[in-house]
This record gives sequence, C-alpha cells and structure tokens, in this order.
Amino acid sequence: MSKRPTVLVFAASNSTTSVNQMLAMHAAAVLQEEMEVEIDTLDLNDFEMPIYSPEREKGDGIPQLAQDFYARIGAADGLIISYAEYNGHYTSAFKNIFDWCSRIDRKIYQEKPQLALSTSPGGRGGASVMKVVQEAAKYFGGNIKASLSVGKFYGNFDSETKQLSDSYLAKSLREAVLELKAAL
Repeated sequence: MSKRPTVLVFAASNSTTSVNQMLAMHAAAVLQEEMEVEIDTLDLNDFEMPIYSPEREKGDGIPQLAQDFYARIGAADGLIISYAEYNGHYTSAFKNIFDWCSRIDRKIYQEKPQLALSTSPGGRGGASVMKVVQEAAKYFGGNIKASLSVGKFYGNFDSETKQLSDSYLAKSLREAVLELKAAL
C-alpha cells in the first residue's frame, strides 16, 4: 500500500484574516475531494525572524525557523501556495522568509509540484504578484503545474461554505487542482 502524498498549504501572508489563506484552504479541500492526501497547513506567523542581512547571517548564521520552513517544503510531495500582493510583489513577511531560505539553497521550492494561487479584494486578484511568481519560479526550484488568480474575492467566495461561489472560477480552480493531482 503506497503512502498518501503530503501537500504543504499556506498563504504567503502574515495576515490573520488572509483571503489568500481562505483560498489556499479551499483549494486543499478540493484536492481532498479528488484524492486521498495529507494536508500540512503552515502559518507564516510561526516563522517570524529578523530581517535578512548578510551581516546578520555571517554573525548569527541562518535562523532555525528558516531551516524549519525549508524542511517543511522538503517533506512535502506538493505545494499549494496563495500569494498575497503588496505593492505588486510578495508580502514583506514572505519575502523575508524566502530570503533566509534562499541562503540554505537557492532552489527553495525544491522542484515540488505547485499550484500557485493569488487573490485580493480588487479586480486583478493579485495578478502582479502572480506574474512575479511565475517569472521567478525557474530560478528558485519552482515547478508550477497550474495557477489561478481570483479577483474580487469577497464577491466570488462564500464565507459560510468556504468555497468559490462563481461557477466559472470554481471550475477553473478544480481544473488547476487536477493539474497538481496529476503531478503528485
């Protein structure tokens, strides 16, 4: 009997009310409808550490929290990450973790198959950060199998059922999840 794959799920945000966390968890639930899978949920708030600097790395080494984050990616068979957008890029919380982990190994995503998501209350749904994510993936061991940006989150997500309410977006998410499933 083969073991069930483990998928690491998180929002690249430290907001405690993150719409990206809601979207990532919904995608994980859709994946669980499609296959038997272990879901490992991660909260960026558990990985808060000093702002990266070469001097800090030289003096103190790489923080254990960065090593733990990198290990969680390594232990997973796949990734579902929903990237929050701050000023067209990653959030500062995620970027700091990313910077520290890149000092362990530049290929921080470790070639794990990934479903890349983004959402926001605005109409573009984090499209700018998604472009950054997709362009940078090849340099950082990213293996993006599918992606989806969801605009106008609050108008397209039912907070009671915790799922997308727009049928086209729901279908698009399921298709993206199936791409990840095929790679696990």
